[in-house]
Amino acid sequence: TVSSSQRVGVVGFGHLGQYLVERILKEGADLGLTLAFVWNRDPAKLKGLVPDEFILQDLSILHKQVRCDLIVEVCHPQIVKEFGSLFLSHAHFMAGSPSALSDASLNQELRLAAHKHSRTLYVPSGALWGGQDIQRMNESGKLKGVFIRMSKHPSCFRLTGEALSDWKEGEGRRVLFSGSVAELCPLAPNNVNTMAAAAVAAGALGFAGVRGEIVSDTALADSHLVEVEVTGCDGFSVNAVRRNPAALGAVTGSATYASFWSSVQVCKGHGGRVYLC
Repeated sequence: TVSSSQRVGVVGFGHLGQYLVERILKEGADLGLTLAFVWNRDPAKLKGLVPDEFILQDLSILHKQVRCDLIVEVCHPQIVKEFGSLFLSHAHFMAGSPSALSDASLNQELRLAAHKHSRTLYVPSGALWGGQDIQRMNESGKLKGVFIRMSKHPSCFRLTGEALSDWKEGEGRRVLFSGSVAELCPLAPNNVNTMAAAAVAAGALGFAGVRGEIVSDTALADSHLVEVEVTGCDGFSVNAVRRNPAALGAVTGSATYASFWSSVQVCKGHGGRVYLC
């Protein structure tokens, strides 16, 4: 049961976290949203930007200190791994880093926690275009394949390996990885949440069945390019191209901020399950 005013906690205060907190404080009252708390790895970053009464120092005891209806994570997949089950025991949970769900054991753990506590594990669509359509095709049994290619300027990637350590301006296009999203998520956990959202929507295919490709392209100085190819029964197919304006070095494209804000407004309880929003 959700109160008339939805209390929202924000975990992470990078660019996206700051954006969400600002919109909740400025516009939340008109939308039935209030700020419950804000947490950041470095709490000093919150001083002067977030009222003291909303600053949470320790995530591990939030259930003892704060009442909230929705917890929104926008920082790192490790937080989903460490605190996801705790979050779901306390509130609905929107995992802004769904690449964490590529870990099959964690995925199952969080699904079970959502069911046990009758909470919803939300996965935001983010930069994914047509996610609801993919989900409907999956539920009808007509989805046969999903492929996503994400192309960005090399400065926008945050990879765990050394694949881009030698990039040079003007080098053009370079395919960094092509394969299953399950294999890709650990290599680029901060860059492939769009693909992870698609893998959640395409539940029958899952992370192992959805194919992904990341491309470094020095020509993309002001945008990220997301190409989605969906195939279904009897020769059905859809190809979508989304150009998301983004500054050099930006992990998240500018249009994705508004997408997250829209997702937050949807998260008001959809039962003990996983839900793409």
